[in-house]
Parts: sequence; structure tokens; C-alpha cells
Amino acid sequence: MKRTKKTLLFAAIALAATSCGTHYSIVSVSRQRLLVDSRYDRQPDAQANAFLAPYKQKVDSVMSPVMGIAARDMDKRRPESEISNLLSDILVWAGKDYGEQPDFGVYNIGGIRAALSKGVVTYGDINDIAPFENKIAFVTLSGQKVTELLQQIAKRGGEGVSHSVRMVISPDGQLLSASLNGQPIDPQKQYRAVTIDYLAQGNDGLTAFKDGTNLVSPQNELDNSRFIIMNYFKTLHAQGKQVDAQVEGRITVKE
Repeated sequence: MKRTKKTLLFAAIALAATSCGTHYSIVSVSRQRLLVDSRYDRQPDAQANAFLAPYKQKVDSVMSPVMGIAARDMDKRRPESEISNLLSDILVWAGKDYGEQPDFGVYNIGGIRAALSKGVVTYGDINDIAPFENKIAFVTLSGQKVTELLQQIAKRGGEGVSHSVRMVISPDGQLLSASLNGQPIDPQKQYRAVTIDYLAQGNDGLTAFKDGTNLVSPQNELDNSRFIIMNYFKTLHAQGKQVDAQVEGRITVKE
């Protein structure tokens, strides 16, 4: 809910409270955290299940189609993880569909909302991983701004970066060294990056993206990161291949 909507809601509540004939006032407020876990599956509520049944059937029909097979469990962690490597590489892979040849890709750890389990991967699984309306985005950065971007990634303790990137960072988040495709970053050279529009706008502390040029970010539904990820899984599945990724030293911490 946007801030303006929240303000209107609170104003409406306050107005309703002051316009009532009887006068009430809040004397105390309390709260508690209710953990919803597998305990509730042991004694399901028959009436609730009956009510939800037609909706569950509809949701399952959308979420259950198989997209592909994962070769291993993949979870997110800093400075580098299997799933963040995978998603960054998928963005670079997708460049061909947009007539682009990115030099590197960036996917934010915070945007990865679920782990990937070994075995069958469904539409619903990928929707859980990338539930937001983030669209793919291509942007050109000078070498100086690429170094600044990698410094910002180092400060955050790592983000998802594609296979072409190698970074060495310190435990306190300083960038010690970096390269692209095995070469030092040339401050005067222009590099093409691929990411999601959320990051291209400078969010998550990656403000160097805001100084990029030639931004290309189609905003159609199928340009959403989740559908691009699905396309990758389906493409490999059609080739009889499993989707795999490993930690390979893209970002290392020097003690």
C-alpha cells in the first residue's frame, strides 16, 4: 500500500472515531507472533478445506506445470551462491532475445525470495523465487562506473554476478580487485550490463546504475524476470539437460 493510501486510511479511521455518538478511547495495545507451520496440517479443518477446494484446484492448475529439472539444491547467501550465480547468468543468456550481448549481469540477493530444490521445478517454484514485477534491463556503464558498481556490491557483502565477473573483497566490504572476462576493467571503456529494472533505478545501494546510458528495459509481461527464468528452464529441459550452477569464486573474501 502506498503511503498516500495509508494516510487516507488512517484519516478515515480517525474521522469515523470522532464522529461516533459514543466516545471510546484506546487504553492498551498488545500483540503476539503466531507461528503458522506444519502443526496445522495434522488436524485440517474440514469446513475450511471444503471452502478452499475449488480455489486450490485452480491455483494448482496454474502453478504445477513442470518447467525443468534442477541438478542440485540451490540457496542464496553472500558473498556468492549457486542460485544468485544462476539467475545472473540467465539474464546474460537472455540477452540474445533482445539483440544484446551483455558483458556482465547483476541480480540482487534480496530479490531472490525462495531456494531451489533438487529435482522437478514447477511454474510455482519459479514464481516463489522471483515473485516481483521486475523487468529485464540493459544499460551501458563506463569502466569507472563499473568499478564503482562493484565497490557498492562489495560494500553489501556480495550480490549475484555473472560468470564473467571476478571480485576479491575484504571482510569489511572493500573491493580489493576486480576483472571482467579475465581482463582488468578499463576506466575509459564502455561496458554493457544486464540486470533488472529495480536495480537499474539505483535501488539496493547500487546507485552506479543510475549513471548508465542507453537504457533498454521492455515493460511487457513476458519481460518479467520470472518468465525469463522459466524460458531458461524450459529450453534446457527440451534439450534433455538439467539446470545447474555452482559456487566458483566469482566473489571471494580475503581475510
